[in-house]
Amino acid sequence: MTHPLVATIRSTLAEHGDPDRAGAQQAYMKSTMPYRGITSPELKALLRPVLADPALRIEDREEWEEAVRDLWDGAAFREDRYAATALTGHRAYRSWQDPELLPLYRHLVVTGAWWDHVDEVASNRVGPILLSHNETVEPVIRAWAADDDLWLRRTAVISQLTFKTNTDTDLLRETIEANLDDTSFWLRKAIGWALRQYARTDPDWVRAFVAEHEGRLSGLSRREALKHL
Repeated sequence: MTHPLVATIRSTLAEHGDPDRAGAQQAYMKSTMPYRGITSPELKALLRPVLADPALRIEDREEWEEAVRDLWDGAAFREDRYAATALTGHRAYRSWQDPELLPLYRHLVVTGAWWDHVDEVASNRVGPILLSHNETVEPVIRAWAADDDLWLRRTAVISQLTFKTNTDTDLLRETIEANLDDTSFWLRKAIGWALRQYARTDPDWVRAFVAEHEGRLSGLSRREALKHL
């Protein structure tokens, strides 16, 4: 059965939108799934009272995960999936952010398979779990870095974007080196992004890494890595 929270989210989103904007959004994102035409600020404003409503609060962890999957897998519009991602990050369910959620986040990454879904999950869902449960999650990130799925590899590379001085440079090095020969724009951009972010904390480490891998690092990755140096 559909949880009342999921039903309320769907009905709320169905009442809003702009068909003209929806077409432009779908074209811009090259999405096969249609949009309702709700902007990101509008979506946040619509979801805020619904997710905070105590009458719709989900008290059981398994039920909450089922609600996320229902909202995601049953999505008819891309905003439904954005709402599912928002539900995973809501403060009411923060205590459930632990390694047991990695299969769920893996599912969102693999089935989302585009940067707007993947980057939010990678840096703001998987990343914090990696930081707080390093010993358990690090082997998973290393495995993802060598996975056949492009988007799991991108997730591994950018999982430490927000870590600053807490960055595990051995893990950063391994996730990047595992993907240096990939010709995909999405991996090359991710490598440059990860290095650029860490350069704000340790520019010398990034300069040394770029110099060490001069022959294998793509021009795009190198330019991104050194953008602010």
